[in-house]
Amino acid sequence: MKQSWPSHTLCFLVFVQVLYVSGHQKPNILLIVADDLGFNDVGYHNPDIYTPNINKLAKDGVILESYYVQPICTPSRSQLMTGRYQIHTGLQHSVIFAPQPNCLPVDEIILPQKLKEAGYTTHAVGKWHLGFYKKECLPTSRGFDTFYGYYCGAEDYYTKQVHANFHFGNKTRRVSGFDFHDNSRTEWEANGTYSSYLYRDRAVRIIKSHNSSIPLFMYLPFQSVHFPLQVPAKYIKRYRHIKDRKRRTFSAMVTAMDEAIGSVVDALKWKGIWQDTLVVFTTDNGGQTLFGGNNWPLRGRKASLWEGGVRGVGLVRGYGIRDKGRSSNELVHISDWFPTLLYIAGANASGTKPLDSYNVWDAIANKDVVSPRVELLHNIDPLFTRPYTPTPKLIPYPNKHGVNTTKGHAALRYKHWKLHTGDPGYDKWDLPPTKSYCNLSGMHTNTNSKYKSTHLVPSVHLFDIENDPQERKNLAQIYPKVVDLLLGKIAMYNKSAVPINFPPYDPKSNPSLHGGVWEPWE
Repeated sequence: MKQSWPSHTLCFLVFVQVLYVSGHQKPNILLIVADDLGFNDVGYHNPDIYTPNINKLAKDGVILESYYVQPICTPSRSQLMTGRYQIHTGLQHSVIFAPQPNCLPVDEIILPQKLKEAGYTTHAVGKWHLGFYKKECLPTSRGFDTFYGYYCGAEDYYTKQVHANFHFGNKTRRVSGFDFHDNSRTEWEANGTYSSYLYRDRAVRIIKSHNSSIPLFMYLPFQSVHFPLQVPAKYIKRYRHIKDRKRRTFSAMVTAMDEAIGSVVDALKWKGIWQDTLVVFTTDNGGQTLFGGNNWPLRGRKASLWEGGVRGVGLVRGYGIRDKGRSSNELVHISDWFPTLLYIAGANASGTKPLDSYNVWDAIANKDVVSPRVELLHNIDPLFTRPYTPTPKLIPYPNKHGVNTTKGHAALRYKHWKLHTGDPGYDKWDLPPTKSYCNLSGMHTNTNSKYKSTHLVPSVHLFDIENDPQERKNLAQIYPKVVDLLLGKIAMYNKSAVPINFPPYDPKSNPSLHGGVWEPWE
């Protein structure tokens, strides 16, 4: 068991670290987000995936192996930007869909706003997915000096078309629109060019023209490797040995993204600011096994609260890290980047709403410092039902806290314990498609066949997540006092939750009313 340092030693270490940060020019910050990149979808976890540039960042930095994200896109991005749980922003259910009049609440102070206060120039290049129905929701209205990319959740990598289904009574009407923007201007010229190339080129251009006397914050959320599965043919050749078509294309998409990341790193080196740059690389959620992703050996996938949905790929490299070239098992959550990066930038969180996050810098930068985070609310979503597969029937778990364990789902980690209530979601262990399949219970191939469950299943699961990260042994019946403790914590969190904001589609959003473009309509 790792021991905490004596208080006087820790205070000295923190004092030295503050001097280190404050005594130098503020570092540049490159925050890279991969979309739907699973635990087994990066080279340093899986040598079948060719990611030399990400691997080099990992080798020279710190790999975060107890790093958590949210199970889907919008919630992860909202917590990254605010440092606050999604139950406190009304985004605890699903994602923001293109036709919804919804966005990350505009009264939330977000990361680029605080960095601008600290003297940074701020740029967002890639996917937004935090709402756009009114101009106040757009990146350039929320602290970014520039934005280049798309507003919605998923689109064609080449044509930039986004589709949505409107339901009118018993009829469904499919609408489509173009979604790519250079600040507030529709970037029609992007049509036909692979998105990773566009983001690479814009990021490189920003870096090369940057005034090095001003600290740079670049937020680089790639479209890759979210479906649809599309990639230039040259990247497919490396993976001709993979028989599973989805996995083959997906793997090539990862390599294309990795190549773009390498070009951005090269630009920072060319500019002479690489040594003064801190790089954070994170996925936004677990891999979607229906579209080529893989989270082996973890259970579950994107949209589930199993480890395969929420234990993410993450690393840090560069400025200020003292103990490099290692893996860390300290607990870190995607929301923690908010106070951590503010600290590194010499900024503060004044003016924000109460944070649910921690400054974990000392635990990242120094191998012998423990993370201040010991508890993590994965989510409370009373409206959750399984996408793609039927939701199983659940056995109620009576408790004194008033937690309805059969409604939606929730999950909480406390120290080495993890508690699930309700249906955590898709619950299989999907072997990598490149491996041979065994006739083992729970091992599934990546198919679209529907999982049919007619038997009752427990509505409460308890795991010793440090010793059982694959979530194979439910300990709820063995440790009822621990279950009671964690149900009490979930009940307390639920009391602080704001109402879910998940409005119906607005017909006024239809791109046909806006020149064929997804853009603000209020």
